Amino acid sequence: MRIVKETVGGEGTAVNAQDLELIGALARKPLKAEEVYTFSVRLCDNEIDRDFERFDAQTLEQLAPLFVGKAGIFDHQWSARGQAARIYKTEIVREPGRTTRAGDGYVWLKGCAYMVRTDSSRDLIAEIEGGIKKEVSVGCSVEHAICSVCGRDRTQTDCGHEKGKEYGGQLCYATLEGARDAYEFSFVAVPAQPAAGVVKTARRGDSAAADLLEEEAALGRKYLEELRSEVVRLALLADRELDGRAVKSLAWKLSHSELEELRKSYARQAGERYPLKTQLGYGTRSVGLAEENRAFLG
Repeated sequence: MRIVKETVGGEGTAVNAQDLELIGALARKPLKAEEVYTFSVRLCDNEIDRDFERFDAQTLEQLAPLFVGKAGIFDHQWSARGQAARIYKTEIVREPGRTTRAGDGYVWLKGCAYMVRTDSSRDLIAEIEGGIKKEVSVGCSVEHAICSVCGRDRTQTDCGHEKGKEYGGQLCYATLEGARDAYEFSFVAVPAQPAAGVVKTARRGDSAAADLLEEEAALGRKYLEELRSEVVRLALLADRELDGRAVKSLAWKLSHSELEELRKSYARQAGERYPLKTQLGYGTRSVGLAEENRAFLG
């Protein structure tokens, strides 16, 4: 699963001897302090972002060494000319006392990058120093995207839960786990974010096909919502002692096939408890007129 994370970066830093040693390991020749410009970027964090996804802390730690040596480009457009900087070290930063919306301690991945001071890089350095170039995003890949509601891996199956919605009072988001690779970080022209955000790159076909897919997805979500409501209704009919809120919370965590099985089971139980009775009878028993009209006689 390839993802692109958007965040705020571009903070100038002072270069020291250790930095020069790390930079020298990436360069083809030793560089002097006056030959390089270094700056730090906030690559990604463990907060729930604007697309309702988040890295967990372990994945951030896995990504840290993968980003060392990766290039900084523009708008994720790969070209030799577009490679403007390179990450030479990373660091996991923990902020005590700050918690994420998911309830755990806030952690972010810091990258330190360098550029060679040349005539062609002078304008970019000035823009970083002036705060013009401070939005960056990172390209990387992960193995899993775990649904916060049902715990299923969204890269393997469509669990039916929509990110950003609440199910039984629980917010649905995906936790990105298992770092596979890190590709690059990129300067992008997007609004500044206070913390890491997400930009998805989905290469679909034409707009008509995309609209059709979205319409079909909306119909599927509507069907699942109706199915869950029906399961809750039948469950309460089958067993009046059930807690309605607990049943509703459980229903939102089940897959389509599990909901169908429960619907059949509860429908059978409800049918046994409340058997259908016909309004018209065709029996052969005859009654007299007086007995038939007794209910209407004073």
